[in-house]
Amino acid sequence: MRRSLPTFSALTIALTITLGTSWGQGPQVLPKGTTPNDVRLGQKKTLNDHFPFVVPENPAEWYDRAEQLRRRVLVSTGLWPMPEKTPLKAVIFGKTQRKGFTVEKVYFQSLPGHYVTGLLFRPDAPVETPMPGVLSPHGHGGRMQEYSDAVLANQIAQGAEHFEKSGRKPKLARCVQLARMGCVTFIFDMLGYADSIQISHEVAHRHKDTRTEELNASDKDWVFYSPQADLRLQSIMGLQTWNAIRALDFLASLPDVDPDRLAVTGGSGGGTQSILLGAIDDRIKVSFPNGMVSTSMQGGCYCENCNLLRVGTGNVELAALFAPRPQAMTAADDWTRDMMKDGYPELKWLYAMIGNESDVYCRPMLHFKHNYNYVTRATMYQWMNRHLELGLDDPVIEQDYEPLTATETTVWGSDHPAPEEIGIAHEKSVCRWLDEKANAKLAALNTRDDDASKEFRRTYAGAWRVIFDQGIPQHVTFEQKGQQIQNGIQIQSGLVRDPARQAEIPLLMLHKAGSQPKTCVIWTTGKGKNSLFTAEGQPDPKLNQLLQQNVLVVLPDVLDQGELTANPGANSSLQQRIVDDSRSYSAFTYGYNRTLVAQRCADLLTTVAFAKTLGPESIGLLSTDGSSAWAVPAAAIAGSSVARAAIVTDGFRFAQADRYQDLNFVPGAVKYGDLPMLLALRSPHPLAIVGENTIPAIVSETYQSGGNPKALVEGPDQLDQATLQWLSSP
Repeated sequence: MRRSLPTFSALTIALTITLGTSWGQGPQVLPKGTTPNDVRLGQKKTLNDHFPFVVPENPAEWYDRAEQLRRRVLVSTGLWPMPEKTPLKAVIFGKTQRKGFTVEKVYFQSLPGHYVTGLLFRPDAPVETPMPGVLSPHGHGGRMQEYSDAVLANQIAQGAEHFEKSGRKPKLARCVQLARMGCVTFIFDMLGYADSIQISHEVAHRHKDTRTEELNASDKDWVFYSPQADLRLQSIMGLQTWNAIRALDFLASLPDVDPDRLAVTGGSGGGTQSILLGAIDDRIKVSFPNGMVSTSMQGGCYCENCNLLRVGTGNVELAALFAPRPQAMTAADDWTRDMMKDGYPELKWLYAMIGNESDVYCRPMLHFKHNYNYVTRATMYQWMNRHLELGLDDPVIEQDYEPLTATETTVWGSDHPAPEEIGIAHEKSVCRWLDEKANAKLAALNTRDDDASKEFRRTYAGAWRVIFDQGIPQHVTFEQKGQQIQNGIQIQSGLVRDPARQAEIPLLMLHKAGSQPKTCVIWTTGKGKNSLFTAEGQPDPKLNQLLQQNVLVVLPDVLDQGELTANPGANSSLQQRIVDDSRSYSAFTYGYNRTLVAQRCADLLTTVAFAKTLGPESIGLLSTDGSSAWAVPAAAIAGSSVARAAIVTDGFRFAQADRYQDLNFVPGAVKYGDLPMLLALRSPHPLAIVGENTIPAIVSETYQSGGNPKALVEGPDQLDQATLQWLSSP
């Protein structure tokens, strides 16, 4: 329904003036000193906040949501598209015999020159048919984590462990027992633990200081945690996820393993890895991710965080991606303590809706602190016995074993020397390989025919959808705050509300008094709506030109501009959008919060939704003065809802962000084609580009293959009258 533009009366004008609206630097929506009731002006979300799982109302909604979430996991971990799986070149050697099981040393290359190490446990009795395979990411402390005498004695006194020998190294104990149960079990090293020496423990899990300058990162040579890595979504968490996928490849390739009976179980950081692997790899049939399925703390280590991963979601919902396959866990006296009432009921509801409620289980063990102890392991054994169809008597009782020596568990030695490339050189090598392979896969995409075009858009648009994660909202409201006629121009002010985001956007609407314009143009700038007024409070010449063309012009303040700031009148500072964390890593902010650019894009889409309620024949979008970062994605997402878009880019590229505190920092932007690709994704809808030396080739090619090359207009170096005339055409 068309919203009528408000009429004016002497009373309304008098009221506006009485409210004290200031026109000295441009019209204001709110009284001086007040701010919109916008949730985003408060505290940013951190890994320690609440992450509830809201179950969709029906299976169809869940399957749609699940597809979006899996894409989010893949994009955020740098695995969209999936890297090339190069030969593992696996080496298995050094068999040790114990009662009921054997253990062998393993190393393989998850990518050329990068080695994954670990131990392979097998039943010692020969078998005639392939056995189930269990992957065991160990979690923090390493696979060789060892309790001191005092800690072990305390664990035994509590009932958390039963044996002085096997209980001393609990992460190996679960591998031993699984092998005795008839499972081939592989425990592999997290980065920086045991024999994984190429990237240090300090870098992977503990560093605090910014590393970019001291390591001389460049556009062709960088390390993890640098802006160059972030802009390509390269992370320690992503590398560990890739290592887990390749470890599963290794396990599934063994001749004595049944590839249709694969399982995963890990605790703490290994629980995080189990959640992610189960979410994106459907070869896993049974899962026991312990210690991290929680609506509370989501993982406190660098290796458990990456940009974009938990924006609008959390570990319980990510674990739900494993449904309807069997999955179990425990709740302890840690961040999982509320699972029995917050998280587990929702998982049961989901499983009941799309599968079998009995295939998800959470055992309350609140008398134990954070653990993967003897009692928890007993729960896991029962779960694996049942769902891997091992046919053993329940309950399975873990037995003691003679501890393995350092010689029996150390992979590198004189016969199998450790890799020579380590440290910074190796980090750069890994980042370079990941970048080259991603670029090659993405460059192979094209729009030459319908099938190719679909894959092109599925890949690129799919990635950008994760990065911006917004559409035009279905429902917005408007509260008028004031109106005035000045020099023949009607100016209205108000707040547009997006209830779904709890956002409020101050904006102005301007048009020639007494007219009913048929065309609406939304104008966004890098400095907010007031920048389009002179010091005397008059519309600047270009704004006035649009108004004289009988156009309704809508001027919003997007987040951290003008009146939509915590401190009205001041633009955002570099630190304002960053989570207060002593560790210098972008993912502690942007793993949980949308970037400022994404928020501004959403504000612009909300403004489009509002403009549609006014009922114009067409809506145009104009971007000037450094606003292309959010205007271009908004134009691409809006599609036909924006009839024409004129973008003054001034050569802007997201690659220019040299630190994650930059206001235009967008993780993944460089990997997925930067601003030119977003311009291309506007195709086939009309687009004028101003401020580029030449239109980027990908933009021209996409419009050409989209069958509407005339919709692409190459503008001059600066915004001119002809472009404004084109934009305001019906």
